[in-house]
Amino acid sequence: MKQVAILQFPGTNCDLDTQYAFDKLGCQTTIVGHKETKLPLDTELVVIAGWFSYGDYRRSGAIAKFSPIMSAVVEYANRGGKVLGICNGCQILTEVGLLPG
Repeated sequence: MKQVAILQFPGTNCDLDTQYAFDKLGCQTTIVGHKETKLPLDTELVVIAGWFSYGDYRRSGAIAKFSPIMSAVVEYANRGGKVLGICNGCQILTEVGLLPG
């Protein structure tokens, strides 16, 4: 069973919908707030749902990249961990250098 960490930023919506979908697939899910500094130890997938994170303003990912949790996400990804970005989640991944752009 996969352990999925779903990040939550100010203004994020669809994080609970994302959690519901992964729960239905039989995964164990944890909502991880933007102020956290660590991912759960057994994380197998990080999901950044995004949507209206930080008010959906232009380059909202530029704000999110300074959230404490993003250092842990970058470290996790650099060790080969899997990360999925949805909507603004992709913008956040681009701002932290995990996606080109």
